[in-house]
Amino acid sequence: MPISSGLALGLAAGLAPGPLSALVISQTLGYGVREGIKVASAPLVTDLPIVFAALLLGSSLAADPLPLGVLSLAGAIYISHLAWKSLNLEITDTISSASSAKSMRKGILTNFLNPHPYLFWITVGVPLLLRSWAAAPWTAVLWFLGFYLMLIGSKVALSVLVGYSRNLLRGSGYLWLNRILGLVLFFFAVVLAKDGLVLTKLLSG
Repeated sequence: MPISSGLALGLAAGLAPGPLSALVISQTLGYGVREGIKVASAPLVTDLPIVFAALLLGSSLAADPLPLGVLSLAGAIYISHLAWKSLNLEITDTISSASSAKSMRKGILTNFLNPHPYLFWITVGVPLLLRSWAAAPWTAVLWFLGFYLMLIGSKVALSVLVGYSRNLLRGSGYLWLNRILGLVLFFFAVVLAKDGLVLTKLLSG
């Protein structure tokens, strides 16, 4: 499998809209680029256990998606909490210290409670990684590194771009943008809730 596929998939995953990308933007606007980069780096912490779980439990999770469904419902609750905070931001909250950001914790929880990384590694990532390993172990390593270079790099770039516009936003403009982001986060919470209900078979697909 060409190493370029890892780069392409990583870029696609990094640029795809989702709760982690929305959180990167939200934390960058609220606390600065450094905090946005912390959120962008969360997959470096969360994804290694996810990859191992996909390797060890992939077939059983595919056969019985109940654990992923429960995870998705928990993620929906957490993302709803973040959305509520953005929607109810007050003007006195717009100047915040980085010490209260808790960006890495938010990023880790957001990514860990999102079933989509698990589904990606079970259905796409692990098969491609194993195919690369069968061809030559070094190609699998390069595929893996390339994937995360593009995944993390694209989200870091997003944080930097948002950071440039952050200083242009003041007062009501900042509040309204955060409320829009709150609605975006709430939308992803609804998507996660729907996925969770389908995976737990409480709702038909």
